[in-house]
Amino acid sequence: MAVNARARLLSTAETLFYANGIRAVGVERILSESGVGRASFYRHFTGKEELVTAVLEGRDVRWRAWLSERVAAHGGHPLHVFDALAERFATQDFRGCVAINTMTEIADPASPARRMAALHKTRVIDLVERLMRDAGVPEPGERARQFALLMDGAIVTALREGTPDAAWRARCIAEALLAA
Repeated sequence: MAVNARARLLSTAETLFYANGIRAVGVERILSESGVGRASFYRHFTGKEELVTAVLEGRDVRWRAWLSERVAAHGGHPLHVFDALAERFATQDFRGCVAINTMTEIADPASPARRMAALHKTRVIDLVERLMRDAGVPEPGERARQFALLMDGAIVTALREGTPDAAWRARCIAEALLAA
């Protein structure tokens, strides 16, 4: 039952934070929508910051697994990260990147949630670097950081424009980088 309560808290918080923002969602709303009591919440988390950090940890693992799976499904080349992003941008519930959104909302660089968001971005770069190495791309670390910049820019642009087109534009730039 305790694991179930923790899972409900995490799931509810993730959904609410992604749809509405971290600051806009209070613990009371999470408790109400998850059906978990206050005492149970505090058995699992010391407070909202710890909950946010746990949500980000889980999201990081799932998102990187999703990205790896989608890149592989498209053929496994580093350029396919943009194909995967285009798929995500086209979904009805796309609200940007959880990590970018978190870093926008939480200004304190010492915040555990902000550190987790930054770690997610580092882990995505590591994933792209591995794809670069596997594809035999020269300077895989530098190319991965360049791709990450294009990916983040595409995410923000897709959120602003409401279409997956930014992924295709970023992919064209990435192709030019690899051809140079």
